[in-house]
Amino acid sequence: MTTIHDLATPALLVDLEVLQANLDRMASHASELGVRLRPHVKTHKCLEIGRLQREAGAAGITVSTLEEARAFARAGFGDMTWAFPVIPGRIEEAAAIDDRARLRVTVDGLGAVDALEASGHPFHVWIEIDCGYGRSGVGPRGPALVDLATRVSESSRLAFDGILTHSGQGYHARGREALAAVAEEERSVMASAAERLRAEGLEVPSVSVGSTPAMSAARSLEGVDEARPGNYAFFDGTQVVLGSCGAADCALTVAATVVSSQPGTDRCVVDAGALALSVDAGPDPRPGDPPRSMGRIYEDYRAGALRDDARLVSLSQEHGIVEGRLPHGTRVRILPNHSCLAAACFDAYHVVVGEEVVDRWPIHRER
Repeated sequence: MTTIHDLATPALLVDLEVLQANLDRMASHASELGVRLRPHVKTHKCLEIGRLQREAGAAGITVSTLEEARAFARAGFGDMTWAFPVIPGRIEEAAAIDDRARLRVTVDGLGAVDALEASGHPFHVWIEIDCGYGRSGVGPRGPALVDLATRVSESSRLAFDGILTHSGQGYHARGREALAAVAEEERSVMASAAERLRAEGLEVPSVSVGSTPAMSAARSLEGVDEARPGNYAFFDGTQVVLGSCGAADCALTVAATVVSSQPGTDRCVVDAGALALSVDAGPDPRPGDPPRSMGRIYEDYRAGALRDDARLVSLSQEHGIVEGRLPHGTRVRILPNHSCLAAACFDAYHVVVGEEVVDRWPIHRER
């Protein structure tokens, strides 16, 4: 029997029991709210986890890159949403994937619609709306939304699938009430936008929302048809700080070893640096938050207990500097601030039940 103590470090671990509980919980929550669940696979980039999500009732998947879409299409997945503004120079690639497994594309401007129409391919198209995050997406109240929806709806080549958004502003909230408020803001903006388009005589087949912080606390999704959270599969240190979950709900950890612990100092070094944990520093601390760290160290993973006497305070490429001295050779489990980025640093997950390693799942992180 191989255990986590036998693995060369740094190693990426996913706890199968915690993972499955997270998938089942979100699937149940989406069902209770009356929406389809179209999980974002950018978090894990893993066919095995995608299959578990499908078995739990997921209706299609969401991808960020065409590489993700190709990997999942080859494995028999279909009905995918490319939830990223369409890249004009890669429309031919998207069309080839769509021919094999339905790939819905996303636009937020007339230029993207022009490029899609010029390709001659009959794409299914989402219009992205900015629900308050301020990243991409057309404004929900200005004339541009109606113009864009009219253009897509009247296209002889394209099919209008509906409107989608991402409530990334949830990552600036703290606590369940604040997260619930973000979820309600997202729902309200999108339901109102759909009503506005319908009042203009346009059919809106579907309304799609998405973010783990908002979905974790959403109380109503009236007027919404589907949700696209991704991080919920693993959760991470950021989600713990936001209040989306507890440390015991985090399925992804990085196993590391203390490789330097000099006498007379109050620090040590582990073999997990930026290329194991990423350099995401997590959310800005607020009163009541734990001090900023580059990843929390578990004292007891099964109990969800995090150490206060040893914190990762800085990372270089392969070194992790820990404030708090642990003995040389100590093996630790680190909770990454951002599980999506940490997963993208590795080639595979070591799947564990308790401390036993039961499988190895590849990560499709091709670029």
